[in-house]
Amino acid sequence: MAPFGDRRIDDSACQQIQCVLELIGQRWTGAILIVAARGARRFSEYRTMVDRVFDRLLAVRLRALEAVHLIERTVIPSTPVQIRYAPTSAGVELVTALQPLMDFAQRHVITPTAAPRSDG
Repeated sequence: MAPFGDRRIDDSACQQIQCVLELIGQRWTGAILIVAARGARRFSEYRTMVDRVFDRLLAVRLRALEAVHLIERTVIPSTPVQIRYAPTSAGVELVTALQPLMDFAQRHVITPTAAPRSDG
């Protein structure tokens, strides 16, 4: 049976999946979500674990993920103030849904530096 069965894919369903794909398609967003799914972390830990992401872009991506309720920001009152970013249940669910896509990409997608495939 096809993944979607016999359900009709209407405009609303198409827009919803497009919205998710555009979000995770933004550079570093997928990597940030994967790191988040491993547990709550401070900004500096994300910076260390997501190779080559700049601070400003990391901050923008964390804010965007927080805005759509995939990451939760918690301020811990201490000296100095600590801020932790943790995945929400929806964020963890999205990372779980992305796993087959990541597996597919590793098996089939050519990186920009690799030679083009010959399909015929």
